[in-house]
Amino acid sequence: MTTATLTHQPDEILLGFATALRAAGVPVTQDRTRAYLDAVALVGLGDRTATRAAGRATLCATPEDLERHDRVFDQWFDRDNTTPTVRPRTERQQPTASLLPDEQSAAGGGPDEDDDPVKAAASATEVLRHRDVATMDPAERIRLAAMFANLRVTLPTRPTARRTPHRRGDVDASRTLRASLRRMGEPAEIHRRRRATRPRRVVLLVDVSGSMSGYADALLRLAHRVVNAGPGVEVFSLGTRLTHLTRALRRRDPDRAIAAAGDVVPDWSGGTRLGETLKAFVDRHGRRGMARGAVVVIFSDGWERGDTALLAEQVDRLHRLAHKVVWVNPHRGKDGYAPVQQGIVAVLPHVDAFLAGHSLATFADLLEEVRRA
Repeated sequence: MTTATLTHQPDEILLGFATALRAAGVPVTQDRTRAYLDAVALVGLGDRTATRAAGRATLCATPEDLERHDRVFDQWFDRDNTTPTVRPRTERQQPTASLLPDEQSAAGGGPDEDDDPVKAAASATEVLRHRDVATMDPAERIRLAAMFANLRVTLPTRPTARRTPHRRGDVDASRTLRASLRRMGEPAEIHRRRRATRPRRVVLLVDVSGSMSGYADALLRLAHRVVNAGPGVEVFSLGTRLTHLTRALRRRDPDRAIAAAGDVVPDWSGGTRLGETLKAFVDRHGRRGMARGAVVVIFSDGWERGDTALLAEQVDRLHRLAHKVVWVNPHRGKDGYAPVQQGIVAVLPHVDAFLAGHSLATFADLLEEVRRA
């Protein structure tokens, strides 16, 4: 096989490198990946030194990360060319193959020398993880639906007033004294205790209006994963009215759950009155306890047809009730986006986090944000 340089989409090459770096133990997040792509776009992919420096500056956080970055960089890109390019699989060193994502081998078949080198360098699954779900064709949406099962969902916890025995924590004076009395006053083991924890409630509010129609299916699949991860999760749809979807999404089969949710929602792909529907949620459910101390996630692009002052007021009320309010906008992660919509401008002072939500990778980042809440 010849060693002629093959050209490929730069984003595919760089995303593949970020994936290999993550497999090597560097905690490469979605935000770091985007910063890396932006940095390489500024310095130019043709400058090998600048490309290396861009990766070190955006993808690494510790000296150990820098060492791993340089090792993977040399293995990933062709050392013999000034311009970083993807080499054919037969010319790669063996350590490089071990850094490739596992999804490629699971996709079917072993390595083939005649394969497109991008398949060897950047997993098609990883590329799909970063694609905007609204731009996918039907076949890609089917593949994406299957990939939701791989999302790791860990619900947040909160401390309770009750204390339980534990090997670390405060001294449990009562238990320690009783143990000493049983030994006729002789010194006994010092018992300790600490506060117990319980799951913190999570509330998902999904905008299903016409402007969000391209993302509604993916967002409901994400909600289905969270609902079935454990107790204390509630899901509502926002449109021209508020609809409770938790029972429909409790079905184990995701396709049946999405279909059941579609049957329940009366205003699918209609208009949106975020202020009025959020007011209905706070009045009916929030003040009764559902939102108190909860992590509330609002999925919406912020296009408000009603009064934005009412929207800001209701988000502020929700913020005072909840433990944390996260606003997820699908357009947040797109190039050139600026929060200029009146609805977004109105709510930003009252939310704790403003995240992107247009791809499977951003959904994973959101789940991590919820876990840490």
